[in-house]
Amino acid sequence: MNFGFSFFIGYRYWRARKANAFASFITFFAVSGIFLGVAALIVVSSVMNGLEGQLKNRILGAVPQLTLISEQGFTDWQLLSQRVLAEGGLSSSVRGMVPSTTTQAMIQSSKNISAVQVYGVYPQLEQTLSSIASHTYSNAFEQLSAGDYHIVLGSELARKLDVNTGDRIRLLSGDGVVYSPMGPVPSQRKFTVAGVFEMGSQVDGSVAYVHYQDARKLMRQNSLEINELRVYLSDPFTAPQTASKMVNAFTKQGVEIKTSDWRQDYGHLFSAVKMEKNMMSLMLSLIVAVAAFNMVSALVMMVVDKTTDVAVLKTQGVTTSSVMAIFIVQGLLNAVLGLVLGTIVGIGLTLNLNSILSVLGIAILGAGQTLPVALSVTQLSFIIVGSLLITLLATLYPALSAARVQPATALRYE
Repeated sequence: MNFGFSFFIGYRYWRARKANAFASFITFFAVSGIFLGVAALIVVSSVMNGLEGQLKNRILGAVPQLTLISEQGFTDWQLLSQRVLAEGGLSSSVRGMVPSTTTQAMIQSSKNISAVQVYGVYPQLEQTLSSIASHTYSNAFEQLSAGDYHIVLGSELARKLDVNTGDRIRLLSGDGVVYSPMGPVPSQRKFTVAGVFEMGSQVDGSVAYVHYQDARKLMRQNSLEINELRVYLSDPFTAPQTASKMVNAFTKQGVEIKTSDWRQDYGHLFSAVKMEKNMMSLMLSLIVAVAAFNMVSALVMMVVDKTTDVAVLKTQGVTTSSVMAIFIVQGLLNAVLGLVLGTIVGIGLTLNLNSILSVLGIAILGAGQTLPVALSVTQLSFIIVGSLLITLLATLYPALSAARVQPATALRYE
């Protein structure tokens, strides 16, 4: 097959003024469909990536991404964690490990009562790893000291309880239950509100932080013993794979552990976001698919219009594959035109989306809030390659129809 010859003829057909106005009209809409579909896919996918990344930072930055639990306890946890990270090849995926403890509790103020997830932490160790410290007002996180019984609440939880900094609240934990003649009595202790944090997500209404030793005392457990390690990951979505490696690495060190990660409490939320992202991409991909069907119609009309030309070319020795390539080139040139325009416009809109919305006076997330946007080069490549494949498949049927033209039949009445 002489591809250079096929490309030249296909390019000439593509550049030539169409004799069939209706075919030109359909071709215009096919190119426009690819242009709009690609541009919409890039913009919507980037916004969905931004929303997913924002959720990851606001939720997974405030809750344990991966927790390691040992019933026998972690003795000399710092040395043990260093060995595990070095020997298990986990240094690149794990940002750090710190002691932590968790309890489900009821929190009560003079105005209201609510369920809460209480995390006991060492604030000095958490500051370089957790995003909570940077989202806490008045450096309240640093005021968590052992024995002071201070607590840092989520902003929504503080509003619900109607408490401010310095107010006293009561924590009741089910982990420290004792049994009396009157029945089970939960462990309880009063805490002073040191301040609030605000992540801008649902954790603001369900999470509280106290010092590790204060939490262990609330749970009636040894305040110096460490049974849980909180693992911070470079990518929280790799938690399942990292957990498996952690189990093997700790087993080699003679420590049996169990693991739990963020998916147990928040997996359904991210699954819903992922499903919505996939469905939006699928629906917008249908625009490209419809444009490809329009391209089939336009190329079929072109084949009918050029039947005599194809027959003449065949009589001069042009092979079947070369004839097919002529119309494939013509279809792909339309696709590339729409794809290039759509990519340029899509990237331009994505990078300037918030500025454009601001000029138009549109606030999708409310006044003062901007849409999070994350343009993924990998996803952009998939959109471009996928669109090209769809349009390539669309050109095969018209090309095959052209290749089946019989010169004797087509030139009988010429």
